[in-house]
Amino acid sequence: MARESLIKTYVVAVGLAVACSLLVAGAAIGLRPLQEENKVIDRKKNILVVAGLHDAAVPVVEAFQQVEVRIVDIETGEFVSEDKIDPATFDQRAAAKDPNMSVRIPAEKDRAGIGRREKYALVYLVQKDGQLDQVVLPIVGKGLWSTMYGFLAVGDDLNTVRGITFYEHAETPGLGGEIDNPLWKDKWTGKKLYDDQGTYKLEVVKGAAAQSGPGAEHQIDGISGATLTANGVSYSVAYWMGADGFKNLLERLKAEGA
Repeated sequence: MARESLIKTYVVAVGLAVACSLLVAGAAIGLRPLQEENKVIDRKKNILVVAGLHDAAVPVVEAFQQVEVRIVDIETGEFVSEDKIDPATFDQRAAAKDPNMSVRIPAEKDRAGIGRREKYALVYLVQKDGQLDQVVLPIVGKGLWSTMYGFLAVGDDLNTVRGITFYEHAETPGLGGEIDNPLWKDKWTGKKLYDDQGTYKLEVVKGAAAQSGPGAEHQIDGISGATLTANGVSYSVAYWMGADGFKNLLERLKAEGA
């Protein structure tokens, strides 16, 4: 009887384990579409936030209708027709890992530390009174502990920063995690990406940025105790706003008087 009782105990335990495993697996599979939808909504919310368009009283999907989503060929700065690539289904992160949809970045140019760059990217245009008011651009780069994904908003002069935000990273809370601090992000607003000759100049400096004088409009305060994360942000923005990133797009839009 003892042996039979022990067998029954094992059978019950195994049965419960299998049942629980099936329930967890089923829940994970069943919730996956909802999780993916929530990720999309969160990215849209971050785009609205960085563009200064987020209103907690307005549903994100409704508010996002004022944003035009386009696909750009990063190398040429030209927009790609929806017949070639549909913005609604394009997975930019997956494209960056696909050898057919991305390019290898030479080590000497890889300031963002990402290894490969997608050939095409999603960009977000905001119109005001029939004219381009700002463009929101995706940025990605290595921090101290993680790959940081975010957005940078550029004003209608295609040079002035309207805002910056990161929607995914794993930097140390209280240190590198300060890139999420609204006070630090506010320091980017109004800063200039390029000088009068079109040379990229914006950087996160060590310590406090100059408040006036030559170069002040291109400097962002560093983050105390998180120099490597701050440098990662600085290098990432420099890469994506440079000649191998979105500079061709910005120059083309400026030339067209968008």
